[in-house]
Amino acid sequence: MQEFDVPKLEPRVYEIADESSDGKLKSILLLEDDTAFAETLRDAMEIFGYSVAVVPTGAEGVQQILAKDFDAIVCDMVMPNFPGDMFYKAVERTRPHLCERFIFITGHQGDHKVVEFIKGTGRIGLWKPFEMRQLFGAIESVTSSK
Repeated sequence: MQEFDVPKLEPRVYEIADESSDGKLKSILLLEDDTAFAETLRDAMEIFGYSVAVVPTGAEGVQQILAKDFDAIVCDMVMPNFPGDMFYKAVERTRPHLCERFIFITGHQGDHKVVEFIKGTGRIGLWKPFEMRQLFGAIESVTSSK
């Protein structure tokens, strides 16, 4: 029988998201066009106590931000028809106070335009594949500065 080396997994501890001062769960808007990935992220965030709205396009994201303030916005950069940079600019024009709550996610680390845009906003950028602890750290950073 062949034996395999099994790596030892380090335990990770995540804090359950605190409720906002008004007693409501912290709300997150997730813009991600990959349905399976969006479901994975939503499920993880909900397990840790966040209220999550998921939309696949920037156009639907604009409808969401016009209807409600979110504590954090996790935004994919490359989506069909209405990508993350266009969504960010729409938020800048319509609800500028929400711009400080952005976390950009992308698998296009080699795309100079994407990298420069994220750097230019001064917001957090996570490169896919990222670890969930990175996402939760980014959310904590954005929501604790509110």
